Amino acid sequence: MIRTAFTRLMGVDHPVVSAGMGAGNTDGELVGRVSEAGGLGLIGASFLDAHEVAEMINRAREITSNPFGVNLLLFSNEHLLEGVLGANPSVLSTAWPRADQDLKSIFAKAHDRGVKVMHMVPTLDDAKKSAEAGADVIVAQGTEGGGHIGLMGTTVIVRQVVKAVAPLPVLAAGGIADGAGLAAALALGAQGALLGTRFYATTECPSPAAWKQAIVASDGHDTIVTSVPESLTGRDWPGAWSRVLRTRFIEEWLGREPELRRRRGEVWSALERAEAEGQLDYRINHVGQCAGLIDAILPAGDVVRQIVAEAEDILRKTLPAMVTADPIRA
Repeated sequence: MIRTAFTRLMGVDHPVVSAGMGAGNTDGELVGRVSEAGGLGLIGASFLDAHEVAEMINRAREITSNPFGVNLLLFSNEHLLEGVLGANPSVLSTAWPRADQDLKSIFAKAHDRGVKVMHMVPTLDDAKKSAEAGADVIVAQGTEGGGHIGLMGTTVIVRQVVKAVAPLPVLAAGGIADGAGLAAALALGAQGALLGTRFYATTECPSPAAWKQAIVASDGHDTIVTSVPESLTGRDWPGAWSRVLRTRFIEEWLGREPELRRRRGEVWSALERAEAEGQLDYRINHVGQCAGLIDAILPAGDVVRQIVAEAEDILRKTLPAMVTADPIRA
């Protein structure tokens, strides 16, 4: 078993966290299975209504008595905060605040309810601000991740944040899909890892099977960083880019974002028709580069156990075997 400051703080067995992917892509079923396996599951509550969030929380509690959390993308979902905290999850996970939002006040509301706060950041400056605001755990996310990201690589941003906010626990995110990634995160000084794409490709994830198969089929080189999804949705993610699969839809609109913004209604209809007709390459699919490390859709609990077992093997056998007391002689 791998014990870290994060596992001790959260009361979980393993330093493995499933990202709170919005609009219910990490629902109560998936989160419950992750937490029951000893990791920490995060419900993706953003862009849902309060009733849907409550149902997901109830489902997670039916599956497990272990800690789990709820994730909110603050820039447009702060209105869900009171309802989420009222459900008393173990953790409030947050990300992507607007400049005018008061993180200290938001975090204090959680702490007043006895809820721990985990905040994800894409930059060193954001990490320092969230530490000053009172976050209990900081997630340093690299640009290799799927969905909404910054532009700093995981190995750099994680190490920067670890050094800057010590002794606060830091989780590494972005490009991690297996035990080697977890072991690397620990070597950087992180206390665990948060994974999104790997848990997207699980049997419990409520997304369509074809979207999960696209992850298995990807080698990671077919992802791209773009603003096309935001041009379509009209949502302003403060400071964020999107990493998505380079589908036919993305190719069609790259470099044409102003026109896409003007034709949103028409394009949404085209996407809906394509989905109804089974045109699986004409869509938006937020996927990280670690898709190139994923070759099967597995139960979420198995993912947790496999990651931990592989990391333990690396930490116990592979890395120690590389260290020798004898000086290297020319």
